[in-house]
Amino acid sequence: MYPESEILFPPRCIPLLAEARGKAWKALVRRVARLPEDHPDTLALSLTVIRLAGCLTCDMDSYRASLGCAACSQRAVAGFKGTDEQLIHRFEEAREEIEAYLNQGTPLSTRRKVLSRKARAKASSKDVPSSGTSRKR
Repeated sequence: MYPESEILFPPRCIPLLAEARGKAWKALVRRVARLPEDHPDTLALSLTVIRLAGCLTCDMDSYRASLGCAACSQRAVAGFKGTDEQLIHRFEEAREEIEAYLNQGTPLSTRRKVLSRKARAKASSKDVPSSGTSRKR
């Protein structure tokens, strides 16, 4: 009765998104479509679409499920109200989250806090002269 629907946006549908937006989006989708399913960029694009399409709230009795993942994801990407650059920025943020998770196993919000603390510490250490430097008199 329903077309092929899955729990979350499947990477097999990525190539179908190329025509949904402008040139920059098309280039991104075509590049990612050639990558393996477990590549961080593939995971990031899938996460971006999952968020846009609302896959986490989809169920088999919903209108979105009756459309199928391919049509639903195309509608979600085409219907995004921002610019291609904003959409690509969302992809880049998702890629940062994926890389943080894969590399450190820590959420990006935690990583940002740590990086922020390190930046503050580095900035404050520049204000205090180190004991190994000599001053000209």
